[in-house]
Amino acid sequence: MTPFLVLGIISIYFLALITISYFTSRGADTHTFFTANRQSPWYLVAFGMIGASLSGVTFISVPGNVGKIGFGYFQVVLGYLLGYWVIIGILMPLYYRLNVISIYAYLEQRFDFWSHKTGAFFFLISRTVGSSLRLYLAATVLQLFLFDAWNIPFYVTVATTIILIWVYTNKGGIKTIVWTDTFQTFFLITAVIVAVWQIASRLGLSFPEMVSVIEQSNMSRIFYFDDINSPLYFWKQFLGGAFIAITMTGMDQEIMQKNLTCRTLGDAQKNMFWFSLTLVFVNLLFLALGALLYIYSERHGITIPEVSDELFPSLALNEFSLLVGIFFILGITASSYASADSALAGLTTSFCLDFLDFKNKTEISRRRQKLVVHIGFSLLFLIIILVFKEINDRSVIDAVLGVAGYTYGPLLGLFSFGLFTNRNVRDKLVPLICIVAPALTYLISANSKAWFNGYVFSFEILIVNGLITFMGLWLISTYEPHEKRKGHPESTR
Repeated sequence: MTPFLVLGIISIYFLALITISYFTSRGADTHTFFTANRQSPWYLVAFGMIGASLSGVTFISVPGNVGKIGFGYFQVVLGYLLGYWVIIGILMPLYYRLNVISIYAYLEQRFDFWSHKTGAFFFLISRTVGSSLRLYLAATVLQLFLFDAWNIPFYVTVATTIILIWVYTNKGGIKTIVWTDTFQTFFLITAVIVAVWQIASRLGLSFPEMVSVIEQSNMSRIFYFDDINSPLYFWKQFLGGAFIAITMTGMDQEIMQKNLTCRTLGDAQKNMFWFSLTLVFVNLLFLALGALLYIYSERHGITIPEVSDELFPSLALNEFSLLVGIFFILGITASSYASADSALAGLTTSFCLDFLDFKNKTEISRRRQKLVVHIGFSLLFLIIILVFKEINDRSVIDAVLGVAGYTYGPLLGLFSFGLFTNRNVRDKLVPLICIVAPALTYLISANSKAWFNGYVFSFEILIVNGLITFMGLWLISTYEPHEKRKGHPESTR
């Protein structure tokens, strides 16, 4: 695949996104940017959320990791399903009842000023770093396999794509993103389907034969119940997945902002229900693709790359047909930028509403400040990506991506304490608790082998973090009569 072809594909792709932005942002104001005027069709939100949930890291890492852990990741996906249904039953009714735009406004209604700012701050840190690095990892794949051939500097590649994302999200905000994410999800899913179809055809397999070959391979194992100390142990993966979904979707402004653009609570719940079911099948498709990539490589004597993330890009761009290569480019672009554009809108919304007191300002002032914040987070993305390019240490990047398990723990503790207790907190001490809890969690995780007879934490470390935060909040709390609880669901009926 020539660099000219790649440039043409990406240029047409972004031209389509900008065209969508033009039509969806006409007449938009700041309220449109933040809420899409609460007019989004639920089925578009549901479909588009798939692309936003599956980053470029997922697009290349989940298939590549099948060679190491088989279908073990599916245990996490099943946990996601439980977590999404908790969101449907508990968090969505709360957000719609309180009529919030930023979900962290709940923390101020339930507790007070510092709880609100602490929750929003932990979201900003988590999403800024996480989304920047996901975009970085995807950009390095495109740079390695495509743009290096044209001697395009990495910073030019990244700066250009961030500028393009800013252009099509600047005016319409979340209203535009609901539509562009739908567009991008289509190409993401199509890319995986085309790759699976092409590999099966090259192996001479019909659909039933393909399923049979995958089942008979040594990569088809899903459930791990035999070793509680293993990171793949079922209950670690399943419960970890459930709480990842609850926190990184239900307590994350980026994702919930899309849900809150639906007309009614019922529409939002339908959106989340069908999104959760569809995401299970999409992840299963990714895992099947991973198994086929390894089976194909084995049968054709292709050397597996030392870094498993390079397997799918390498075969798609060098081994398979031009059609697969084109859809791979579209898929990696869609998965990377659907995640990045949502993050940019969510971060802008949270900072404007949670830290700049937008509700008390004129529309002209809102527009000006929203523009500055939107540009600011775009530049911050660029800076973080370039810093990690200089570090160029995959182990450091993996560690930073893993930090999400620590930064979302305080959110889990704060929301849980507000929802399930009749107590109020000494608000000024909340930031301290939310800093100490992740530190103690890290200490426990780092010493778990020695302290707990060889036990190694996996995704369930998020639960531990949330529990420590909850306990810390209890220590600084006092009993509050039921009728005085400002932000509790019962008090808003």
